[in-house]
Amino acid sequence: MALPNHGANAHHVYERLGIEIPKTVIDFSENVNPLGPPAFVMEKWSTYAGLITKYPDPHGEPFLSAAAKYHNISVDNIIVGNGAAELFASLAKRYENKRAVLIHPTFSEYEATLAPYNVYIKEIIATGELPLDEVLDEIEFAEVIYICRPNNPTGHLIPLKEIMQIAEYAKRYKCEVILDEAFLDFIDEKESFIPYLKDFPNVIVVRSMTKMYAIPGLRLGYAVGSEGFIKDIRSRLSHWNSNAIATTIGAECLKEEAYRMKAIAYATEIRQWFTDFLEKWNCVVLPSSTNFICFQLPEATRSKAFFEYLLAKGCVLRHTENFKGLDGKWFRVGMKEKAHMEHLQKEMTEWFEENLSL
Repeated sequence: MALPNHGANAHHVYERLGIEIPKTVIDFSENVNPLGPPAFVMEKWSTYAGLITKYPDPHGEPFLSAAAKYHNISVDNIIVGNGAAELFASLAKRYENKRAVLIHPTFSEYEATLAPYNVYIKEIIATGELPLDEVLDEIEFAEVIYICRPNNPTGHLIPLKEIMQIAEYAKRYKCEVILDEAFLDFIDEKESFIPYLKDFPNVIVVRSMTKMYAIPGLRLGYAVGSEGFIKDIRSRLSHWNSNAIATTIGAECLKEEAYRMKAIAYATEIRQWFTDFLEKWNCVVLPSSTNFICFQLPEATRSKAFFEYLLAKGCVLRHTENFKGLDGKWFRVGMKEKAHMEHLQKEMTEWFEENLSL
């Protein structure tokens, strides 16, 4: 039985597996900032009521200008989306009847949005270091390559110099690069490719506001690229594709530097702490640079039993059945507040003690 292709909405996992939903459920399959939205969101919430009765700005203001200022670029080089997923859907039409390269395991929306357009997809498997020569070879025959950096679900950060090399090679062979930086906020803006876009009209960077700022219900993302690239994406979007509350809150979020630094510090600390716990039980943990960890049990054949045991205990991990290269034998766990992580450790420890022979 196929499980849902995304994290979050945990009740769908329980329904598919026919497992009764416990009274208390902690969803580790989602990977938004556990610190919650910046404080101003709730403090000013009542002030957003007036926006409900007005049409939003068709270009996503005031967020459009705020994001342009944040990255020191022109508003002509940025487009606002109803989450990054909407932008991927618009981009996909661009490659109808063409050839795309996907590096797996990776975000399922790339393939899902390309599927309706008869795109031939060349798959490359890389759970860690990129097979750069293979990637470059495939670029010669492709119209587009999708790269998730840092990778979801592994957390691996491809070195920026390799992205530069790929972008340069792709430009030579008239191949476009869609660079997904949805989780880059958890690292450092110095790692972003956005400052180099002026030299690479073949590259577009897609960003998400929902992960770092913990506002997934508002749906807000954006893309940065050449004016031509941006106009093409916009031509397939509906007129009022972003809502006024999301764009107003999003503009304020970009000013929250102290909040972001606190989130990065917490994610780094809790990720290392939980990695140490997993490695103590001989689990294989992939090096991660973001707010989630991808790990495998020492006995991968026990993965299904482990997953369902935790579900019954109200702990929902992200399965990997739909991630090519991981094939259900790994799990992704989003970092949560300390008490929730301690609870997960407790439940996992009980299973480990009963089922693992160390």
